Parts: sequence; C-alpha cells; structure tokens
Amino acid sequence: MTEAAGVLVAGIGNLFLGDDGFGPEVVRRLAGRHPLPPGVRVADYGIRGMHLAYDLLAPCAALVLVDALPGGVPGEIVVLEVSSGDLSGADLGGGEFDGHGMSPVAMLAGVERLGGTLPPTYVVGCRAGAVAEGIGLSPPVAAAVPGAIAAVLALVHRLTAAEPARTRRS
Repeated sequence: MTEAAGVLVAGIGNLFLGDDGFGPEVVRRLAGRHPLPPGVRVADYGIRGMHLAYDLLAPCAALVLVDALPGGVPGEIVVLEVSSGDLSGADLGGGEFDGHGMSPVAMLAGVERLGGTLPPTYVVGCRAGAVAEGIGLSPPVAAAVPGAIAAVLALVHRLTAAEPARTRRS
C-alpha cells in the first residue's frame, strides 16, 4: 500500500477573467514566502483541471483548493469542506470533464471516474465581484488575498497536525 503524500494546495482560476484569478494570485504569494509544514505542496493549476485530476490519482492526505466563488459580498473569505457525497448528483455543466477548462465540480468528480479516490477536500474561496475579461483583481478581492493566505496557512497547519505520525524506515 502506498503512503499518501502530504497536503496539496491548488490555486485554480483564470487570471484573464478578473477576480477568477484569485486562486492563482493567492498561491503565487503563498509559495516561497511563507513557511509551510513538511509535506505541503503549493501549485498554481490555473484552468488545467485535467492536470489536477491526474495529479490527484496519486494518494494525497488532503486537498485545499483556492478559488473565486460566485455570489455573496465581494472579498468575503469562505472555507468549505467538500466530500464525494457533495458531488453525487451535482450539476457538472452537462456532465463533461473538459480537458481545456476548469470546472472544479467536474474535476473533483472526474478523479473518481479516473479510478482515484478524492482525498479530504477543502475550498478556501473568495466571493468574486468582477469576472469579466481583464487581468487583475477588483479592489475588494485584492484586499482579501492576505486573509485567504492566513486561512490557507491555518488550515494546512491543522491538517498536518491531524496527520498520523509517519514511521521512519532505514
């Protein structure tokens, strides 16, 4: 049996659609600038949903998605826990897994369709304001980036503290 890797923090979103670039911006600022517990990997997946789904076929202790969310007050940070039960019967935008796009629900459901198991999954999201064509976050979403980084750090510290101690082999 393969031992699960640590925690994957994945920024997702399209930086050419305003606030939808929130996830990539958070992981860009997070990576290399903040100390992370051992076993935490931070990556910008952008709109490469299939790449992320295939990466999740390797065992992973937990997944933290960082993404822009619709509705609500722009700039509001939300932390959600997602399970495979949340995905069953979900509207997958026609049920298709787009190899050239990023529908988080379709990507997460696609992991199981590819033969993998969805790890404990969390979303650190920010309510988006403007998702029209254009580069750059709106002022309320840009102001929320430091709070999202703090939320990701708190979550990964909690997740790694909850992981069972690994046995060393010589």
